[in-house]
Amino acid sequence: MGISMQAAGEALRDLVKGLKGQKVAVLGHMRPDGDCIGSQTALCRMLLAEGVDAICVNRDRIPPNLVPYAEGVTFVKAADYDAKDRVAVTVDCADASRVGTELLAKFPAGVLANIDHHASNPDYAQTNIVVREAAATCHILAAGALAQGLAVDTITAKALHLGILTDTGRFCYRSTTADVFAIIAELVRRGADPAEANTRVFEQESRGKLELTKRFLNTILFHEDGKICSGELTQADYAATGTSKEDKEGLVEFPRSVEGVEIAVLMEEGADGIRGSLRGRDPKLRLDLCAGKLNGGGHVLAAGFKSSPTIANTRRNERACR
Repeated sequence: MGISMQAAGEALRDLVKGLKGQKVAVLGHMRPDGDCIGSQTALCRMLLAEGVDAICVNRDRIPPNLVPYAEGVTFVKAADYDAKDRVAVTVDCADASRVGTELLAKFPAGVLANIDHHASNPDYAQTNIVVREAAATCHILAAGALAQGLAVDTITAKALHLGILTDTGRFCYRSTTADVFAIIAELVRRGADPAEANTRVFEQESRGKLELTKRFLNTILFHEDGKICSGELTQADYAATGTSKEDKEGLVEFPRSVEGVEIAVLMEEGADGIRGSLRGRDPKLRLDLCAGKLNGGGHVLAAGFKSSPTIANTRRNERACR
């Protein structure tokens, strides 16, 4: 259903204050991005400031360029984690399965609280702090923390700024409102550094990433009279360029930027099938619903899906979106 930003702030305050005396694991989604790491770090630091025993747990590693934004917080790999005596709080996870099935299984009592901004979020926790119109999960955390007087020091401000920066496409997406800029201004006053973040996140690409980009662009195809533009990556592409799946971040924006393209698609081959990223321009296209037909979900203009074992089959299944 979703709640207002004001209600979310009050719920966040009650959650943080109410967890005193408990042990908490703040869980992020598989293949974490800026909003995931920023949200985990920020929430964990708010909890720590209240005397809560809190750590962060992820199935996958933190991308190297985001490591500086995990300062002062303990991050644990899911494979090394024993969930004994800890309650689970998820951030930036459109559904509970996004943390990874093996990690989720370590919390038989389920998820205590779910803080998120995805349109497809089904309110899967005991407490759901879901604001579907928010620009990022870090937007929810920042607005709530600032309004309710929760701890936001320099490190936390940088983490919150990171999440909003990345999930708004450097403040270019439709979700970037006057309220977002007002919050960013306050985060900068508290120590967030926009120039530093831009350099760390967007201007430290490896040669391998450039080679991967070239391979991706060589697969570009246009469909439906140029309204849909798709590209592909295979496991062989990662092996040949010495890159990892983290390095695909941002590549789907290349086809999205082409004049006349309404939907951009990146299909990525993995050992367990095909994962796809969808980006659009028109909210009426409802990419979250399209992705839902392909075992996925997300936002109206940015969504992801998981499909059959081959790219060829996935191309056929894409007709569900048309």
